[in-house]
Amino acid sequence: QEKLVESGGGLVEFGGSLRLSCAASRSIFNFKKVAWYRQAPDNERELVASITAGGATEYANSVKGRFTISRDIGKNAVDLQMNSLKPEDTAVYTCNGALGSLVVRGQGTQVTVSS
Repeated sequence: QEKLVESGGGLVEFGGSLRLSCAASRSIFNFKKVAWYRQAPDNERELVASITAGGATEYANSVKGRFTISRDIGKNAVDLQMNSLKPEDTAVYTCNGALGSLVVRGQGTQVTVSS
């Protein structure tokens, strides 16, 4: 069974950077699309960024110009590079992968940005 596992979260200061990774247990190319979501306490779940198997990317307006989603073939993963972090980026970040008609979800990783 294909799984996705996130890593790279943590505590960072305002303006700092973090790189999240979403690693597949078999092959990241099995997924036709991989997306990063986030959810902060008392907020709705938000789509942050996504990348298709063909390499097309999309971003939420709130992260455009600061975050970059990419595939890392060597790590068999989809990474989310987050720069110029703000306190409002604080949330649990989860990656989802579209595997045929199924959606595979990771367990999430906490990102906390201090002001």
